[in-house]
Amino acid sequence: MVPERREVFPEMTVRENLIMGAYSRRDRGRWSGDLEGVLSLFEDLRGRQGQRAGSLSGGQQQMLAIGRAVMARPRLMLLDEPTLGLAPLLVQRIFAAIEEIARSGVTILLVEQNAYRALPLSRFAYVLETGRVALSGESRELVKDPRIKQSYLGEI
Repeated sequence: MVPERREVFPEMTVRENLIMGAYSRRDRGRWSGDLEGVLSLFEDLRGRQGQRAGSLSGGQQQMLAIGRAVMARPRLMLLDEPTLGLAPLLVQRIFAAIEEIARSGVTILLVEQNAYRALPLSRFAYVLETGRVALSGESRELVKDPRIKQSYLGEI
């Protein structure tokens, strides 16, 4: 799980945070390849491995939180508002990473307000309004729905 507020361990280094993601794994000696994979996915973190997580920018902390989750080798990953408060360039990079993680075979449950970016990435979607499911269905169909286009995608 990658929570909305990132929840990195601020006093620990980037590397220590990433290693914590592998804590529950039984193959503890084999996480180094996964660490390299995370650092390839988020190159910004490579040169910051010795830096305290609390000193990273919000976008870097988000990359770290996602990377830490990847280190657990999950079959299912829950991402809660991963682009909240991030600059457009970082939003693009986070979505590219999510897409790559999904291509690796990880099922992703994504909670995201950015419908414009989330719908094309997903197979199935639920649209919530004031805590209730307003619409649901295959994403490729929902993206064509006039209510979605007007309310969530800014199209008329």
